[in-house]
Amino acid sequence: MRCIVTAFLLAALSLPAFSAGELSNRRAPGFALPDVNVNYHDLADYRGKVVMLDILQTSCPVCGSSQRILETIRQKFPDKVQILSVVVPPDNQNTVRQFMQSFGVKTPILFDCGQMVGAYLKLTPQKPQATFPHLFLIDGNGWIRNDFVYGPGMEKYFEALEPLLTEVTALVKDLPAGGGAKPVTGPAAPPAKPAAGKK
Repeated sequence: MRCIVTAFLLAALSLPAFSAGELSNRRAPGFALPDVNVNYHDLADYRGKVVMLDILQTSCPVCGSSQRILETIRQKFPDKVQILSVVVPPDNQNTVRQFMQSFGVKTPILFDCGQMVGAYLKLTPQKPQATFPHLFLIDGNGWIRNDFVYGPGMEKYFEALEPLLTEVTALVKDLPAGGGAKPVTGPAAPPAKPAAGKK
């Protein structure tokens, strides 16, 4: 029994210091989605950077102003942070182009038909509804370290710079100095693969 309790405590101590949202502390589902110019963006291409993944609707009033906050943070860490925004129907190339022009968005807005968003939001037939915007912070190893959905108590992450900047700065400090992904250790680490030719 003591071994189980000790293992549980060690696992708890290895989790991020900041509190995580209910959809956090798991590997980020992979995806490759097109942007408004039909260029594909694969999440794996951003390994080694902090990714701010913003699921939004162009008709959402707070989504445009929150894009400015995300861009301010990206400019603070240009080589270490990437913004990827994702929309689902009924948004289309026209609504996204207008949104990008209205709010000065310079980073990719990607198009999903629902599968990627469903995986991130853990949508099910019993829980088919989604609330936008929903922001995921993904670390350099591809793990969701935190998520925020716009609503009571979470508005500050979409309406003010400082709360989100604090969260992203903590993740940037955790990146290796030379760039690239940090070796995954601890209870969440996948099992090591034997070297080629060895069994």
